Amino acid sequence: MGQTVSVIVEGGKATAAPPLGPALGPLGVPIGKVVEEINKKTASLKGMQVPVKVIAGPNKTFTIEVGKPPTSALIKKELAKDKGSGKAGLECIGSLTMDQVKSIAKARFESDTENYVNQVVGTCRSMGVGVGDQTFIKQEAILRAEEKARAEEAKKAAAATAVATPAEGQPAGAPGAAAPAIKTAAPGEKVKEEKKRKQKKGK
Repeated sequence: MGQTVSVIVEGGKATAAPPLGPALGPLGVPIGKVVEEINKKTASLKGMQVPVKVIAGPNKTFTIEVGKPPTSALIKKELAKDKGSGKAGLECIGSLTMDQVKSIAKARFESDTENYVNQVVGTCRSMGVGVGDQTFIKQEAILRAEEKARAEEAKKAAAATAVATPAEGQPAGAPGAAAPAIKTAAPGEKVKEEKKRKQKKGK
């Protein structure tokens, strides 16, 4: 067996640009023909990231092996979605029929036995995708999320009220203002005043 290069390409859209082109260079195979053959073999997987293996043979011959896209990519293709839900268990971005799930299992594992079907269902659950009449949305999780949101709103409202209301004893519009200072006479001044009063009485 000759040298082998394994890369990930977009189905039906491989090019001689990196990573494929530079990886094929050392193999001595005709890069243009390799790219063309890869695109033919992955045309049905358009829009998905597909693992591809190129095996170099003698006299610039080559063999191409196309791997299976990940289960998540097959699910997104079936639903025509770019990505899964970022809130699995709280929202459902779409649903698949059991027939669709079995079809994905066949495409991914070449079998639709219960074990492989359950693997596909598990991936659906983690992506926020329902199967049949199951949405996998957890009502308890939704309630917790709603309670948390209400608590945050109440906290913000309380903070806003505290800022708007002046403290007791302070004039409105001047929160935190200090009370005016009361001027008191120093002890020496008191003695002088007392002497002056006595002198006036003596007169």
